[in-house]
Amino acid sequence: MPDRLRQSLVDGARLGQRYALPVPQHALAGAAGERLARRTGSSVDFQDYREYQPGDDTRTIDWSVYGRTDKLTVKLYRDEVTPHLDLLVDASRSMSLDATSKAASLWKLASIFATAADNSRCTHAVWLAGDGFRRLPNDTLPPPAWEIPDFDSARHLDDAFAILPPKCRRLGLRVLISDLLWPGDPLATLRRIANGAAEVFVIQLLARTDAEPPPPGNLRLEDSESGQVFDLYLDASGQQQYRDALVRHQESWRDACRQTGARFATVVAEQLEESLPTLTAAQILVPV
Repeated sequence: MPDRLRQSLVDGARLGQRYALPVPQHALAGAAGERLARRTGSSVDFQDYREYQPGDDTRTIDWSVYGRTDKLTVKLYRDEVTPHLDLLVDASRSMSLDATSKAASLWKLASIFATAADNSRCTHAVWLAGDGFRRLPNDTLPPPAWEIPDFDSARHLDDAFAILPPKCRRLGLRVLISDLLWPGDPLATLRRIANGAAEVFVIQLLARTDAEPPPPGNLRLEDSESGQVFDLYLDASGQQQYRDALVRHQESWRDACRQTGARFATVVAEQLEESLPTLTAAQILVPV
């Protein structure tokens, strides 16, 4: 992993100490009906069952249930009914554009949320959306210990859901970090994310070059995910058309968030720290 990305995790963990997550009351119920403890995996007080997820301790599998149902099921104990954050990270190539701070800011932001979750006594998991959803290695550890892979997927978020959806915790908090720059139906996407969630937050992370078109002139554009190359001349009218299209696209996501009860905010990668008040104003992060 490049040193700049490792430093982003370290810096994000430092910044995250200033924040907590706004955990709603109905997220405190967990599987057993009350908020009982902070850490997972140590209590012997059995509470409930759930389906096995990659990364679970195999010692918690109930083999008698497997023998009856042919399904891997794990036991939940007293300290596993705490509030939980599932962090959904867009791992497509568009999130790692050259000559931008997009990848570094994405991981700084993810680290901020994981640390804020810890401040709120929440467990957390990090899901990478590429060719399906997969867990980030070491995601239950503090962010500086995470193992960050290359962003090499040409698939957008809807494709990832169709291939292999994430196994998010029921009644958990869910945060999506993505540039949201793919064609599709935001409402359908958000309904998938919001299904069974206590709260959903959508963070649109744009590079400065995503948010503002380049100066007028001859351009060669390459689609970061398909590899297609386009030559065009951009004039002032084309610049305005781009701005207008981006505003319409953002409004479609805001409208979908309103319909699903999710909270939405846009931040620019090169101005991430200056944008954090935007997240507190939207009640996505809470200062501590």
